[in-house]
Amino acid sequence: MKASPISIEMARQLYDGADAAHQFDHVLRVLALAERIARAEGANLTVVRTAALLHDVERHHPDHHLRGAQRARQLLSGYPAPFVEAVAHAIEAHRFRAGPTPETLEAQCLFDADKLDAMGAIGVARAFAYGGRHGQRLWVPLSSVDPEGPEPSPSEHTPVHEFVRKLARLRDVLYTATARRIAEDRHAFMLAFYQRLEAEVEGRA
Repeated sequence: MKASPISIEMARQLYDGADAAHQFDHVLRVLALAERIARAEGANLTVVRTAALLHDVERHHPDHHLRGAQRARQLLSGYPAPFVEAVAHAIEAHRFRAGPTPETLEAQCLFDADKLDAMGAIGVARAFAYGGRHGQRLWVPLSSVDPEGPEPSPSEHTPVHEFVRKLARLRDVLYTATARRIAEDRHAFMLAFYQRLEAEVEGRA
């Protein structure tokens, strides 16, 4: 199978009510990255493209990776079972904090693309878009955030927490060499941004 059974326009109709960090623009960015990685790594483009288009289709559920895999199985009913299961596995394995380990190259391509979209300039923008929607403070000192400590309450969480506790770690969890190369520049940008933010807040810049 060379062409994905799910087109961009078909997928667009499946997404509704997501916040700015997870709306359909996120899906399109992940799709572009996933296809770039898949081509470089020699993965099955049809599986990767289909999984990328459907990976957040159940985003409003806490276990959206598992619900999304089930939804994909329903949407792809009638297609060859190995293809459907390859797509479903990639979707259920794409989360950073939960879910099974991505066992296939296609699942690793989706995982890496999804994480790259949380890094760099777009990662900073997403963190602050989410923080703004939830009334978070813009800044706390970088040194005040314990990367290994307990999860802060929603009222205490800030984009700085998101950077220290998650975004700064993403380059170390990527699977493919292609994604790791892309991540180096994105990681450096984020680090420079949050350091500059702190300097400006403290009047040092």
